[in-house]
Amino acid sequence: MKPFHQNSTPATGWMMAWLLAAATCSQGADAPILLRDVFKEHFLVGTAINRSIATGVGGGRRAQDQVDGDVALTKAQFNQITAENDMKWQLIHPREGADGYDFAPADAFVEFGQRHGMHPVGHTLVWHSQTPNWVFAGTIPPPESATGPTSEGSRREYAGPRTSREELIERMRDHIHTVVGRYKGKIKAWDVVNEALADGGPEKVLRDSLWLQIIGPDYIAKAFQYAHEADPDAILRYNDYGLENPVKIQKLVTLISSLQEQGVPVHAIGTQAHLNVSTAGFDQMDRSLSEIARLGLPIHVTELDINTASGGQRGTGADIGANAAATQGGQVSDADRRLADAYAGVFRAFVKHHQSVEMVTFWGVNDAVSWRRFGSPLLFDGDNRPKPAFDAVIRVATEARATSDQ
Repeated sequence: MKPFHQNSTPATGWMMAWLLAAATCSQGADAPILLRDVFKEHFLVGTAINRSIATGVGGGRRAQDQVDGDVALTKAQFNQITAENDMKWQLIHPREGADGYDFAPADAFVEFGQRHGMHPVGHTLVWHSQTPNWVFAGTIPPPESATGPTSEGSRREYAGPRTSREELIERMRDHIHTVVGRYKGKIKAWDVVNEALADGGPEKVLRDSLWLQIIGPDYIAKAFQYAHEADPDAILRYNDYGLENPVKIQKLVTLISSLQEQGVPVHAIGTQAHLNVSTAGFDQMDRSLSEIARLGLPIHVTELDINTASGGQRGTGADIGANAAATQGGQVSDADRRLADAYAGVFRAFVKHHQSVEMVTFWGVNDAVSWRRFGSPLLFDGDNRPKPAFDAVIRVATEARATSDQ
């Protein structure tokens, strides 16, 4: 039995009516086409939302009428949401101590999900990035290597005197107990540890993060233990990118198998699926899902997008700084058709593996709010209009339904 249950909220208002009409498949169907409905027999279909969508307040790059459209599209098309940033340590717990939390944006995100019948997912509890310096700070001098680049090629966010193993464990425990405990019963799934696997060759499994250096490899097991203590009913995920790469998949198998042998409560695997249009398709995703499924855990596709920018077609990373360069240089030729073909292949793989795949989450509602916005990676453009890729994905659902009816 899958741990998530489908439900949806009817759409209302003139903006919603316009969006539903615009989201009708170009093949000429009379009724509006909704992602959450056409895949309801297979998996949840979700999206990451930003603070403007959660609160309904415009600002920055999106004016109020644009945010209103973003909210309407989110409510119409999706039945699961993830907070893009507001549950990361840097934003939810920016200052040390019990009074150092800022829960208002995360509370707004959870309330948005509850109000509209969506399943909120918590992202993320322990990560090497977007963690404030105070978490790692202490009185122990760092090794000389700590002031240089990491083996993954990016400079560490904190290189000063470090805290002890015992104190960092305590800080992690307090943070996880407080955050997960606050949303107990409201958030059904958590990305407990994010991107702990090393890039590169097979010789090194774990990323050389400050979590690893200060605590040691058992920081991962402890994080899951503390999350389970805070909410025994929550689904706890390990989440990572690049799991289309066979070397990284084997690292995932090594890590998760070790955690399973220890009885660590890992309940699902999150594969981010930040893909590129030149390689994304059925074969790549089918191989990846087949390998991950061998772990015997549900699979959640957590951060799906497909980059069409010509500059980023060789990259598989999820580093925010590196991504800026990877979405420059214009789009690949015939980008709309190639994006549609890529999404069709990827979703055929999701449908094939629907016994393992429980949810598919796009990393953004539309191209304008995407972290890869210059790569136009999503199904809806910046004006919330469906792209050819949307029609291609809907046709996959239609094909799947026809096959199942035979």
